Amino acid sequence: MEKAQSSVGAEGNNNNSGGGGGGSNSSSRSSSRPPSAGSSPSSSAGRGLPNRRPEGGGGGGGSGSSPGSAAASPGARRTEPALEGSLSKYTNLLQGWQSRYFMLDFETGILQYFVNEQSKNQKPRGVLSLAGAIVSLSDEAPNMLVVYSANGEMYKLRASDTKERQYWVTQLRSCAKYHTENNLKSTPTSRMKSLSLLPLGTINSTSPSFQKNLNQSGPPVVTITHHKSPAAARRAKNQCPGQLHEVRECSACELVLVEDEMTDTEDNEEDELGVRDEQRSIIIHLISQLKLGMDLTRVVLPTFILEKRSLLEMYANFLAHPDMLLSVSCGATPEERIISFVEYYLTSFHEGRKGAVAKKPYNPIIGETFHCSWDVPKDKVKPFRTTSASPGPKGPASSEYYKLRFVAEQVSHHPPVSSFYCECKEKKMCANVHVWTKSKFMGMSVGVSMVGEGVLHVMEHGEEYVFTLPCAYARSILTIPWVELGGKVNIHCAKTGYSAIVTFHTKPFYGGKVHRVTAEVKHNSTNTIVCKAQGEWNGILEFTYSNGETKIIDTTKLPIIHKKIRPTAKQGPFESRHLWQKVTNALKEGNINLATDHKRFLEERQRVEERQRAASNTPWKPKYFIKEGDGWIYFDPLWKTR
Repeated sequence: MEKAQSSVGAEGNNNNSGGGGGGSNSSSRSSSRPPSAGSSPSSSAGRGLPNRRPEGGGGGGGSGSSPGSAAASPGARRTEPALEGSLSKYTNLLQGWQSRYFMLDFETGILQYFVNEQSKNQKPRGVLSLAGAIVSLSDEAPNMLVVYSANGEMYKLRASDTKERQYWVTQLRSCAKYHTENNLKSTPTSRMKSLSLLPLGTINSTSPSFQKNLNQSGPPVVTITHHKSPAAARRAKNQCPGQLHEVRECSACELVLVEDEMTDTEDNEEDELGVRDEQRSIIIHLISQLKLGMDLTRVVLPTFILEKRSLLEMYANFLAHPDMLLSVSCGATPEERIISFVEYYLTSFHEGRKGAVAKKPYNPIIGETFHCSWDVPKDKVKPFRTTSASPGPKGPASSEYYKLRFVAEQVSHHPPVSSFYCECKEKKMCANVHVWTKSKFMGMSVGVSMVGEGVLHVMEHGEEYVFTLPCAYARSILTIPWVELGGKVNIHCAKTGYSAIVTFHTKPFYGGKVHRVTAEVKHNSTNTIVCKAQGEWNGILEFTYSNGETKIIDTTKLPIIHKKIRPTAKQGPFESRHLWQKVTNALKEGNINLATDHKRFLEERQRVEERQRAASNTPWKPKYFIKEGDGWIYFDPLWKTR
């Protein structure tokens, strides 16, 4: 059989619904080649099942050489490398179901298909790696099965009857399991991954040998040395300190090299147009099916309201002023430090919104991650209410920047929980946040509660600032939707006895201002108000201190420090921009139907995987975060490794 070197997308868009369309559901035909040892003609051609052919015509000999048994035991020698036959494949909306000839090579774990059996020695129409793939039954059409590959491709297939479908499903799953587990066992120990990975002398992901291996075996499921605990990872790091620089190990699927990061130039600005007439009718139809107070978590919203970024990336944009965050540790007293944190907190929301029109970021897929960092100029990290630069390391090795690193992950699907963590080692500061978004229908508005909390650790002073997040509202959803924040949030430090209450005021029905916010910082033991703030969270804020001094911050004029992120081509398959790139590109082109198809594919794959985990009673295990009580904690936080 001719081995394919690359995938050929000749069949068009496979993400459309497979429930309709024309074409026949043609059954598989047995190959003209003789069946392999261990299988009789009656078990293949006699039942209309696909045929298995021996390697080099020699046959395997013995029942122990069947594909299923070999796949069940990784490392066993394969003697029956091929399975072939006809299946119907859903191609696109115009052509519907078409008969195609499929060949599965057990040796390489490659499924490829051709127009017909006569063309199987030519270049294949499509190629799919089964390493890390999921094979699922579907009731969308009779005798249908779906193959989801690790790189996001999907084949919708139909067999002639239930027996043939089950046979293909069994063999495909067996092959997928073999190559998935084989990848786990044959991983080179020198390839390591983490939030900030730069192992000196490791395999270069762009090298010819690496790319050749990738083309032959498909995307690696796990390509790191896997330790069962953060403590074990730290022990491994300490064994060879001279060879590794900034390396941490975890059960992640992405290779994250800080040196690959570049200043983000992505233009996420949204257009300022309101809802168009044809879109308004869709929203009205959706509203007619909703009830006041109804939970919208499981409601599929129209694609045209989507913002071109994931919610995980939106959380990263709350750190657009990292210099203000790092300045918290520069405060000379506990009072100055908590006031400094409140100043940062109040200025963190404006950059999280892109444009005046309310749009909804993508709901992160479970297991989705987002990585980025900031280079923060040291001369911008200043003590409270002064203009002098904070002291930094001296000497020729001193850097002009502090490095602030960030990782976010969707750790749960139901409820939809996101966790993110950032740290600056030089400043001995880190923050850990978990957020559960809960939305509800409010007539002409949609309300989103941000359930959860964050903790900022300022380890130089042994202080922890615990904070909550405000609610968000999308108003006027039938005309020009806009966003406002609302509700009270709390900030407190148990060690120092200081706390703050921040109130985001929603606009009254008649009169009043929009985006208004007020805050009070108090020393609890003396019940003394040490600072008050008022203004607009996306405009001008005025701070008044206990000594009578005042300070004005105009959020619209604050300089933005752009995050650094790796190009999409260098990201893992479940990193936000890589995962959603087809949806984003379609939205940029204004192709809402195509964006909807790509979005539906990602969501359906998530549902299939969730059903499979439920059926096998296998809980989801996040890559970077560990559940502790009602929250989620980064697996290797700075406060545990100081």
